[in-house]
Amino acid sequence: MAGLWQKDWGIYKFTGRLLRSDIAWVLITISLLGGALGYMLIENYDPVEAFYMAVITFSTVGFTEVRALSEGGRIFTSFLIIFNIGVFAYFLSVFTYYVVQGEFFKNLHLKHIQNKIDALENHVIICGYGRYGKEVAKTFLKHELPFVIIEQKEEIIKEIQSNDLNILYVQGNATEDEVLKQAGILRARSLIATLPDDSENLFIVLSADQLKPELNIVSRGISRHAEKKMRLAGADHVILPDQIGSFYMATLVNKPETVEFFSFLTNEFESDVGFEEIHYRQMPKACHNQSIADLKIRSVSGANIIGYKTPGGRYLVNPPPKTKLIKDSSFIILGDKNQLKKLRDYLKNYGEQEHPLVSD
Repeated sequence: MAGLWQKDWGIYKFTGRLLRSDIAWVLITISLLGGALGYMLIENYDPVEAFYMAVITFSTVGFTEVRALSEGGRIFTSFLIIFNIGVFAYFLSVFTYYVVQGEFFKNLHLKHIQNKIDALENHVIICGYGRYGKEVAKTFLKHELPFVIIEQKEEIIKEIQSNDLNILYVQGNATEDEVLKQAGILRARSLIATLPDDSENLFIVLSADQLKPELNIVSRGISRHAEKKMRLAGADHVILPDQIGSFYMATLVNKPETVEFFSFLTNEFESDVGFEEIHYRQMPKACHNQSIADLKIRSVSGANIIGYKTPGGRYLVNPPPKTKLIKDSSFIILGDKNQLKKLRDYLKNYGEQEHPLVSD
């Protein structure tokens, strides 16, 4: 039974390779242009007359020819009709195959998805929709952050298609540059590699860093010795789930209230409060070298700057108002969903008008 299924599947794939819409359109073009050229050479028709004859010959509608054909013209028309019968039969087979197999509607769906991806900017690419990828996607959906999934397995793609979440996705190998470009990596702000294999995540990090060096890259790591290699490859952050789990359990014993509060902030208990890191390279040029007091983030959006990461990688908690956003630094901001959205809108328009979100 398995052998029969494999044979049928092989025939199906072979048929799919033969019946291609691009080949059908090429044949139709050859028929029309070749027919017109033939009538121009044999019957001395002008281009309009020749194209008219090619069209009525292809369509077999039975209209009268422009003028009586010579013997050579009749022979040419006979062969052209035979060729057109084959072209029409091939075109009909392609159309039937695409409709019956669902390829036509599938291609329409994929085109629709790709158009939405092409319209994204400053989104996040999640490589892998396994256990960790799903949790990341769930968090982004809650915070209404734009993202694209890259997944290779057919069964997982079907799972994405069957849900009602309208998740944008690309089916392919995330280690390939073309797949990353298809997911919009050149316009993305971050990439998260969640695959369960260190070598694959390493390849993804390496490819992503080469395509867009300023991209914020977060990678999952399985073994401790992989962390150093991933950072050398271009990862900004490497997450070791086992290490974080151990730390979490130890903190539950030592400081349970702190863990409970952090869980509340990170949405575990349906809170709409979240964190956002805004890096120097992500800010409009008008924000560069501006102080916290000058940016007026709290008065405009309601969000609070609770941390500052220096160019050297040190963190300052509750930085003073005179702290400036300089090259390779970033702000850590706390706020609810609406405040963070106002913040993103404010920074997007910063410099165009004085305070676009402050009401009179």
